[in-house]
Amino acid sequence: MIVNFLITFRETLEAAIIIGIILAYLSKTKNTKYNNIVYIGLGFGIIGSIISALLFNSLTGGFSGRTEEIFEGVVMIIGSLLLSSMILWMMNQKHVTKELQEKISVNIDKNQRFGLFMLVFLSVLREGIETVIFLGSASLVTQDYGIVGAFSGIIVASFLGYLIFVTSIKVNVKKFFNASSLLLIFFAAGLMAHGVHEFQEAKILPIFVEHIWDINPATPLENQGIYPALHEKGAIGSIAKGLFGYNGNPNLLEVVTYLVYMVIIFLIYQKIELKKLKNY
Repeated sequence: MIVNFLITFRETLEAAIIIGIILAYLSKTKNTKYNNIVYIGLGFGIIGSIISALLFNSLTGGFSGRTEEIFEGVVMIIGSLLLSSMILWMMNQKHVTKELQEKISVNIDKNQRFGLFMLVFLSVLREGIETVIFLGSASLVTQDYGIVGAFSGIIVASFLGYLIFVTSIKVNVKKFFNASSLLLIFFAAGLMAHGVHEFQEAKILPIFVEHIWDINPATPLENQGIYPALHEKGAIGSIAKGLFGYNGNPNLLEVVTYLVYMVIIFLIYQKIELKKLKNY
């Protein structure tokens, strides 16, 4: 639930900030006559996102056996890569507002209403499709669709985005993005490891060593839904699985995948920070 909230909050807030920047620029340049184009683009972007969610949902229920394992593995790995690239891209951005305003200016100068529509439509649709993939891959790992968390994230982010635009207050969302990015990187690492596990289940990848550790012991109270705290279904383990991709009995390749992923992300992050220092 917490991961779903973070995912939808981030994606919705990004879309809200983009729409806010566009509307603020149109107001500043006295081009509010184009506002309706922005709203239409926003509406079509939301509709497109809903359609992509329905398509994804129909696909997830259309496989069984080995094909299902392969599909789930692919979805998890794609979700991990997209989540990672989104986080790293955000870390590397310094002039998003300026670049967006330049694109708006070009479309306005040429009176290209369709160009402005596509700018808004594609921006919203991109965030929507990313959200669908992230939530879909997260539900495959946790077996929990977390609808309440997902909708809560959308509602809170929409309200905050509206508040920022209407009141023109400056809210430092960078700190939240940094904190949630760290959490989501751990989750993306877990997604990658779980994707590898699905390929192992489908006999595409070898297992090597079955269990590096195993703290998912069978207990006589399982039928009553009672598990040890650190068990994947226990009080602590279930939360850790949702937040960090925790696994109570991973095999060797899963552990190696998780650690290698974290090292690669850390090295890329270091490279981004060094680049920022050189350009400072």
